[in-house]
Amino acid sequence: MPVVNFHLVEGRATPQQEAALLKGACALYCEVLRASLERVRAFITRHAPAHVLVAGELVGDDGPHAPVFDFIVLEGRPLEERQRLLAGFTTLLVDILGVERALVRGSCTPVHPENWAIGGRPASELRADEVRARAQRAADGAA
Repeated sequence: MPVVNFHLVEGRATPQQEAALLKGACALYCEVLRASLERVRAFITRHAPAHVLVAGELVGDDGPHAPVFDFIVLEGRPLEERQRLLAGFTTLLVDILGVERALVRGSCTPVHPENWAIGGRPASELRADEVRARAQRAADGAA
């Protein structure tokens, strides 16, 4: 169920850079969450420079490229994993697109398994064993 979306200014990345970003994001998800590749989804949403504002100024042709990303994980993922993804997606943008680290913004949205569908069925049903195991590990760690 891991899904990440990168919001980029149109024309600021080559197709090769975009492909490297998407592939790097998938590899990061698989590494951090120990998720299988077929579960991962990664997207790029391009925004026209005239439709992006950074620090009160329209980006236009000469303004800074300040990417934003958002990603989803199932509720119950440990804070350490979520923070590794926040840092990792930022590093991918810096390393691949050459953007300034301080300009990158990102967010994580944990989703309750009953609110996420896989093939039309709730993840709470399809991934019940995984969700239970994560909850047990979290409870064991808190004790």
